[in-house]
Amino acid sequence: MPPTDNQGSFLNRISIRRNQVAYEHEIEDVEQFQKHVTDRLSELFHPQEDTTTSDPPETILSIAWFRKLLDAFLCCEAEFKAVVIMGRDANNFSKSPLDRLIPEHLDRSVKALDICNAIIHGIDLLQHWRKLAQIAVDSLNQKPITEGHVRRAKKALTTLLSSISIDDKEIHHHTNKSTSSSNNNNTTLGNIKSLSYPFARTWSAAKQIQAMSANLTSPRGGEPTGLVVPLYLMSSVLVFVMWAMVAAIPCQERAGLGAHLQLSKQFTWAQPMIGLQEKIGEQWKKKEKKGRSGLLLETQRMEKLGLSMVEFAERFVFPVEGEKAEEVAAMVAEMEEVCGRMEEGLVALDMQVREVFNRIVRSRAETLDVLDQLNKMTTPVPY
Repeated sequence: MPPTDNQGSFLNRISIRRNQVAYEHEIEDVEQFQKHVTDRLSELFHPQEDTTTSDPPETILSIAWFRKLLDAFLCCEAEFKAVVIMGRDANNFSKSPLDRLIPEHLDRSVKALDICNAIIHGIDLLQHWRKLAQIAVDSLNQKPITEGHVRRAKKALTTLLSSISIDDKEIHHHTNKSTSSSNNNNTTLGNIKSLSYPFARTWSAAKQIQAMSANLTSPRGGEPTGLVVPLYLMSSVLVFVMWAMVAAIPCQERAGLGAHLQLSKQFTWAQPMIGLQEKIGEQWKKKEKKGRSGLLLETQRMEKLGLSMVEFAERFVFPVEGEKAEEVAAMVAEMEEVCGRMEEGLVALDMQVREVFNRIVRSRAETLDVLDQLNKMTTPVPY
């Protein structure tokens, strides 16, 4: 028996109501996602020192802080995938502007993978610096400190400070010349070569970040789908995290990195992110110089202590006694503390960066699977 007009009207109302319920759930999920991101960024903007544990304080730009930053990214990425990708009707991705924004996000992901590789190499370099600093610590911890101990410490610290101050162009220049250098210079040039970056000379971390943010624009009012907002949010988080890591960890060619991302202030989560950008940007302007040290707190302390310890070595007179002995002991103890934090923290940070890399790869593959489903749905079947 065919449905009456009343039955048809009722079924239409039920369909509309179901669609409305689904839309309301989507809006609720997006709002929750934004709130969680806001909370995580706010915690990063106001890091708290936990006095109940022996863990290092999460001071902004410290290794502990960057570990918390990457934890926040991984949490955001998992929630983003649950809101936007998992169980999502592929037809949503065919609607404007998602048909353009999704491919742009995937392209940013590829560039982020390059940044992750650069950061992993930079962490290896930081570990090399830590080992040089540890040689100086072990030498100057001897009792009594002899001229031989000082000479060994000075050699390690000079290599450390030279590596920190040398810029990318000089690395490539010395690396290219190393094969034709004399045997007397082989050790020094060999050290420089081992610290060079595994990228083409034209590769630039700063330009990579700029390319990631070039087409990152805030959603306009009245967008046809609520998925635009979480997509913009996740892209912004991705670019910010990569930008902050490049500012702190030694990376190839960072000129112009101080430029801020242009974020819309209409979103609550943008406020703490903008605040963090301003804090990091101020530090970059203060410390931007020829060299590769970056803004990592432990590296800054290591460089400062290294300079003071070299100054002591140049004025060394045996025996070291009184106030001078106390001053040297204090410097060595502080450098030893920095080395300890780096030894433990950098291993964990390296593992997190690798997890970020793998997570981006998996999420990108899952998104491509959805797009592939869409292509199959829209491809006409030949008869």
